[in-house]
Amino acid sequence: MSVPPLSLDFGSDSDDLQAVAAEQRREIMAAKALDTDLDFAFNLQLQEAISASLTLHHQPSPSSATVSESNTEEDVSNVSDLFSDEILKLEQELKDKAVSETEFRKLKNDLHRRIHDHNVALEISRIPEEEWEDWGDNFERPFGEGSSEGVNDEVFRVYFKGLVEKQLPEGTLLGGIGVAICDSRDELLFELRKPLVCNGSSRQGAEMRALVEGLNAALELELKRVTFYCDYYTIFRYVTGHWSPKQRKVSALVSQVSRLQEKFIYCQPFLVARKDIKFAFKLAREAIISQVCKAAESSDSRNSYETCVICLEDTNISQVFPVDDCMHRYCFSCMKQHVEVKLLHGMLPTCPHEGCKSKLKIDSCSKFLTPRLIEIMSQRIKEASIPVTEKVYCPYPKCSALMSKSEVLEYSKSALVGAERSGARNCIKCNGRFCLYCKVPWHDNMTCSDYKRRNPYPHPEEAKLKNLAATNLWRQCVKCNHMIELAAGCYHMTCRCGYEFCYTCGAEWKNKKATCSCPLWDEANIVEGEIDEEGEGEEEEDEEYYDSDSDEYW
Repeated sequence: MSVPPLSLDFGSDSDDLQAVAAEQRREIMAAKALDTDLDFAFNLQLQEAISASLTLHHQPSPSSATVSESNTEEDVSNVSDLFSDEILKLEQELKDKAVSETEFRKLKNDLHRRIHDHNVALEISRIPEEEWEDWGDNFERPFGEGSSEGVNDEVFRVYFKGLVEKQLPEGTLLGGIGVAICDSRDELLFELRKPLVCNGSSRQGAEMRALVEGLNAALELELKRVTFYCDYYTIFRYVTGHWSPKQRKVSALVSQVSRLQEKFIYCQPFLVARKDIKFAFKLAREAIISQVCKAAESSDSRNSYETCVICLEDTNISQVFPVDDCMHRYCFSCMKQHVEVKLLHGMLPTCPHEGCKSKLKIDSCSKFLTPRLIEIMSQRIKEASIPVTEKVYCPYPKCSALMSKSEVLEYSKSALVGAERSGARNCIKCNGRFCLYCKVPWHDNMTCSDYKRRNPYPHPEEAKLKNLAATNLWRQCVKCNHMIELAAGCYHMTCRCGYEFCYTCGAEWKNKKATCSCPLWDEANIVEGEIDEEGEGEEEEDEEYYDSDSDEYW
């Protein structure tokens, strides 16, 4: 579904404006007719005066007077015609606006009816069959007053994308924006594609304009709760208030987004990979393609390009990356953005293809990754190779090297006598001695229990994390000690180490069944989202990395 964008905003008095415009046009036509009659009478009198003057003075002034008179008449006529044309344009724009508003109202009513029908079907499916046989024939949920409650309760998804690209060989800068609004089940409800004037526009400006269009469309559809999805980390940091844009136009658009967010009951951003906003990406690409009339390409030139299934852009095959094991193919730009997002979330990236678990190899990915991303990916690969329960970090702040328990034990045996019994270990990187059980620098002449009794919170960072966890009701996995926050969903938690437990009391889940009597969910939390996981014993903050290839921070 799509509707033409509203290009004018005359308020709710369109009919009055149209009536005024029509009346003004009639007055202009009447004035022109009156001017014609007066001009005719004036010309007769002028000709008589000129004739009388000629008989007395014999001067050649009539020709100049006639020229001046005709110029004046022509100027007056041109002004009247221009004014009349402007009135006609205004009337046409008012008619187009009325048609757009009618189509939008139909779309909004259809949306509300679809949600109402879905909620009724869901309610019927929950009624036991015995009860339905007794009184099912009398079940009614008519569409009408009060049927929009489901719309106000559901959280809708706004996908947006703004693209700016240069078309070769002419070098013309073209842009387009795409917006897709889906329900909580990711079913498409509304789509919008729109060409973008790119004089002086940047990629950030195009993205922000697409977001403004998406939020405005959601407000027009009377959707009160939305989440909008960013695949551009810089934009995500702007809308969350962590960064401030340096460009004046982008800063104005960010402020406009903040004002639009206040009009919703719930409006939150999420950072996702580019492949997860395929609806909007496709629409933005179509908006650009609609501006271009591509000449027929030779068979050789067609064979040298390949369409990326994520961004739908024709890319030279030298810039297409085949995943080693599965051979799924994507352009370098999409692969780089996919790896960035996964690494930023602390995960090891795999093939972007849905359902594919093929691992990305660092040697192959070096074709499109920056040195900093390669370093982070190497660290993630090492972390993934060590089981969660076997990981050990050096407690010295200037080192913090990652090791496995078996690795650090073998290294410490040569320098420490009885390392297995005492728990003393030497870091394989800085050689600093620490306690494996307390995870602190080695405490001489003191048992672990004495040290913990004297130092309940040995690190200020750990104390801060404990207080933050208590304030935000975070829970700690009893198997690997990782902190977990419930963002949305039920209270059945699955940690990344595989341990399953109850978020309310911490009791273990066995064979996909709870061992406690706590409620399974709270209706306030039944909103689709993700569970954030934080590392043990440290508060991690978002790092700002500079990408020298794209001249961007992420």
